Amino acid sequence: MDTNQTLNAPDALLRFVHSIKSLYQEPPPPPPKPGKKRDFSALSFLLLACVAVTLRTFRDRELHSLLTKDDALRQAMEFCRVPHRTLIGRRLATLVPEAEQQIALLGKHIAATVKPADEQTQVGVIDGRMYKAQGPRWHKNDRQRQSVPLGLRNVDCDSSWSKSGYRGWVQGYRLLLQGIAFPSPVPIFALWRANSINEAKLGEQALASGDLVVTDVLLGDESFGKGDFPRQYSQAGGWVLAPQQLPKKRRSWKNDLYAYRKESIELLFQRVMQATELKECKVKGEGRNGALVLSSVWLYQICYLANYGEGKSLGHIKELVDAARWRILSG
Repeated sequence: MDTNQTLNAPDALLRFVHSIKSLYQEPPPPPPKPGKKRDFSALSFLLLACVAVTLRTFRDRELHSLLTKDDALRQAMEFCRVPHRTLIGRRLATLVPEAEQQIALLGKHIAATVKPADEQTQVGVIDGRMYKAQGPRWHKNDRQRQSVPLGLRNVDCDSSWSKSGYRGWVQGYRLLLQGIAFPSPVPIFALWRANSINEAKLGEQALASGDLVVTDVLLGDESFGKGDFPRQYSQAGGWVLAPQQLPKKRRSWKNDLYAYRKESIELLFQRVMQATELKECKVKGEGRNGALVLSSVWLYQICYLANYGEGKSLGHIKELVDAARWRILSG
């Protein structure tokens, strides 16, 4: 198939790229650094990560081939030339802070724009999910010695272990996701971190930095009901509802409200993963996997906001991603 189309071609992927660019928020310029100025912006590689997730094309050489063959797509992503294959991998590995920043900025816009019904309060939900790393298991004793056993190949040495009640032990990384429950679940904040870091501690850090969106109520699991997080969130103007706050003897309105947690944050994780079919790590390394997973969250936000503005179904996300993946032409 000839993919060397003009920029004006009604290609769903090109339209997707331009939609992402229209919602990109330029961060403050960083302090000047000595040395040669970068040829390619962070936006270009963020767009490339979004295209990689959409097309399910994750390897450096595949992305390099795509940029080489498709001039229209390369120009839409604002690459002045085709970057070297190794440069693509290096830059993707550094995108986590930029992707988290874009998700947080767009999330604040969504929280301010998308309002619940008059009889509903603004309810936030927060939880983490483990993404299984590629490659074989690297066990604890060998990790502590920083020794990869002879014959154990393709190990993701950046990954770490953690345990959940329903998945057991998982070697990989963790996505911390905050969303709003009404009128329909949507991400408003995300972090990509090592699997072994406590979720509530990440929440405290995000709250202190002003990145976590403070809603009237925040539904979280037991880890968010412990420690200092509930007090800090209360001081910021919200209320954390976790299992520790539920009545022990008699069911109340708190139980009914907390029931929305499973119907929102767990559903949201499923919808984000289904939209791009990104359910586990596709490459090695914390940074590169983070760029891909966070891009899938950012894409979900963008599609949700587009549907909200056009009055369409807010759950109509996968169809938009699939149209871009197959580069459907209109007209």
